Amino acid sequence: MLILLAVVIGVLFATGVYLLFRRSTVRLIIGLALLGHAANLFLFTMGGIRPGIVPIVGAGPIEQMVDPVPQALILTAIVIGFGMQAFVLILSYRAHEELGTDDLDEIKSTDLT
Repeated sequence: MLILLAVVIGVLFATGVYLLFRRSTVRLIIGLALLGHAANLFLFTMGGIRPGIVPIVGAGPIEQMVDPVPQALILTAIVIGFGMQAFVLILSYRAHEELGTDDLDEIKSTDLT
């Protein structure tokens, strides 16, 4: 199970970095999203994977508990990541409407006037 998760995390990181080097802003945003998901999956994996065990204190012996802190951090990171993705997509759409292109090399200036 851990080998499969390590491969998936590696593929997500590699795909995210590859998309960061593309010239389109939409591909850049997708690359950032993939990097965020890979980081979340990495944190989840490092927190410990024990199927069928709940992260609740007092539900059983301490040896059978899963650390709930990484899960809470991942949930917070997912919410913040979705908010940032929505903001950046709207920003990209507005820049495309004003400049007529989404190619990062063709956008020469930050002035929209």
